[in-house]
Formats: sequence, C-alpha cells, structure tokens
Amino acid sequence: MCAAVLLGLSDRQAAEAVRCRIDFKYAMAMELEDPGFHHSVLADFRDRLAEGDRADRLLDLVLARLKEAGLVRERTTQRTDSTHVLAAVRDLTRLELVTEAVRAALEEVAGVSPHLLDELVDEEWGLRYGRPVRLARNPTKPTTRILTAGNDAVRLLEHLYRRETGRTSGPRVQALRQIMVQNYHRDQAGRLRWRTAEKEGGPGLPPSSRAVVSPYDTSARYARHGHIISWKGFAAHLTETCAPGGPNVITDVATTAATTHDSQVLPGIHTRLARRGLLPAEHLVDAGYTSLPHLAQATREHQVTVSGPLRSNPTRQHRQNEGFARDDFHIDYDRQQVMCPQGQVSAGWHGPYTTSSPTAAPLIVARFTKSQCLALPSPHSVHLHRGQCPNCGLSPERTP
Repeated sequence: MCAAVLLGLSDRQAAEAVRCRIDFKYAMAMELEDPGFHHSVLADFRDRLAEGDRADRLLDLVLARLKEAGLVRERTTQRTDSTHVLAAVRDLTRLELVTEAVRAALEEVAGVSPHLLDELVDEEWGLRYGRPVRLARNPTKPTTRILTAGNDAVRLLEHLYRRETGRTSGPRVQALRQIMVQNYHRDQAGRLRWRTAEKEGGPGLPPSSRAVVSPYDTSARYARHGHIISWKGFAAHLTETCAPGGPNVITDVATTAATTHDSQVLPGIHTRLARRGLLPAEHLVDAGYTSLPHLAQATREHQVTVSGPLRSNPTRQHRQNEGFARDDFHIDYDRQQVMCPQGQVSAGWHGPYTTSSPTAAPLIVARFTKSQCLALPSPHSVHLHRGQCPNCGLSPERTP
C-alpha cells in the first residue's frame, strides 16, 4: 500500500484501485480476476502492523531480500533526516482541551457504564458537553468557562472514584486526570486555580515533553522547529542509502515524540543498522544530529564516520552580539590555557566534568582572576566542550 500513500489515496480509493488497476494488481502479485478487498481491511492491517515490532520485522525482511539482490550493501554512504508527523487530532487551545477532555470522559463512561452518570449529568451538562467543543479565538467570559470546566472535571472524577471504588478507569478518564493536573492547581485555600507560566507569577506549566495536547492521543506532543514550523504529533527519522550509481533505499525508520532531540536518535539508528548488517562507512546528517558524544560513540562502537555541521554557538553573547562570546577566545588545549580578546591568559583550567545532558560533551572551565578582568565590564569564565574548536567547530587532533 506504499503506492496508495505516495499517490495520496484514501482507503476507499486504494481499495478501488486494487480492484480496477492492473499496476496495483501486479505490484501486489494478484491475479487479474481477483475481486480485491473491502476498504475497512486497510485500517485493521495498519493496527496489526503497529503492534510490537512488526513494522521493523517487515522492514528487516525487505532489506534482507534487497541485500541478496545486491541493491543495498554495507559500508557505503547513507544519510538521515527528520520530518514532522501530525497527530490525527484537532488543534485545541488549553480551554478547549479541558472542555473536550471532560466530554470525551463522559462519552467513554456512557458507553460502558451509563448508570454511573445518572446522578451527575443534567441538562446544563448536556448543553456544555453534548457536542465537540469549538470556541472563538477570544471566547466570552474565559475565566468563568475555565472554572466551570475545571469544577465539572473534578466533580466527574470524584464521582467516578466513589462509584468505582478506586478501580482503574478507561483511557479517556485517565487522560482527563492528566490534563487536570497539568492545567489546574489548588491554592492555599484549596480553591481550584488555572495554571500560568512561572514568569507570570504562577506555579508553572509542564514542559512540552510531558504536556498532553489531546484526550484522544496522550502520546502526541507539541514541538517547534525554529520560528516557522510548529506541530502537535511526532517526528519521523528516515535513513536511506545515497551512494552514487545505486538506488536510494530506505534502511531505517524511527518514530519518536516530537520533543525528542534528533541527536538522541542516532545511537538507536546505528544499533538497528548493525543488526541488519547495513552499517554505512559515512553517515551524512544535518546539524541536529551532530552531538559530540554520539559522534565519538559512532566511531568507537560501529566504525561509522558521521559527517555534518556542528550546531552554532547558542550563548546569549553570541546571539545578541554583546560582550565576549566563546568564539572570541583563543584556546590552547596542549598548554591548557585560554587567551581572552584583550590578551589575558587564564589562571586556571578545571575539568573535564560530566554533564547531565546526554547530548553534551564533558565540560572544561577556564577561569580568569579578578585582577585580570578589571578592564572588563565584569569577571568572566568560559565554558568549553572538550574536542570542539571554537573557531571552526571541528575536533582538534589533541584534547586534554
């Protein structure tokens, strides 16, 4: 069904193409008289394929056949890039999210145990949650709506807890619990309050890696790439061969949360390629994948040369072009010294220290004394990543 995806066909159109088009029958090794199948079979097929590691096993089988035919080989050149995958959910504001979560939980309970709602749901609840929520960009009485939806959710959850005697509820009710914790809090008087960002004086919101964006898919996450692309869903990392004189063949597909950094995916890609016997000699990537620890790991464990630009300097001084940034200092790894732009040589060299981030290299701290910095606006220290030249971004031959 890859052809149907490439052609942008719906399930009904794909099933019709299988019945009527010779090229589809040929691709699926079907007889010309084969009547095809009902379009609903495709949804069931996708669900079964998504279970466990069936998709990876199918890709392993395809690549094994292509390898036997000589269409794909080990130790050639491959490349990896990522793209965003939209979750099959509607884009909701926080208020819409809470309101829709209450509605989804009510529908779930009504479909399984409708008697549990007899004492709770009245005509007003029917008006508020009887249909999918859709609010204007600036809804009327937003504060009232926020407190009403929150109090209704609390009543529903407490009611279900009493009636169910603490038994585990369905996924929609569990999603409502998560959404309530992430969007509301109790003040010192025990009153329900709307969460706001810490910079606004509030208790803070959950990070994007944990924030639920839909009651219908609690694994989808919100992510932003640069200042242009933002989406709610997942990220797909595609690896393919790109050696001259041969076909481009996809050798690995990895789907992650949208908030997972690209560099964290690289070790897993190499592990799967090693299992398939298709490790590249050179792996081409963009700046998102070039984490120094993972580049060194690829060389050490798999003898793979990862080629790609290193990420730009992220410091505040570099962005605002104010003061001295890391690139303004001359670093001598052999002598373990750093020279500042005014010619002062560092008085101390400490490290390397390990960091908590899996994508960050060990940290080296070069310090200058207060007397050396009297001519500068304020005392300063420079944090360096071992093995990364501050001028060209490449790894020097000798590091401390």
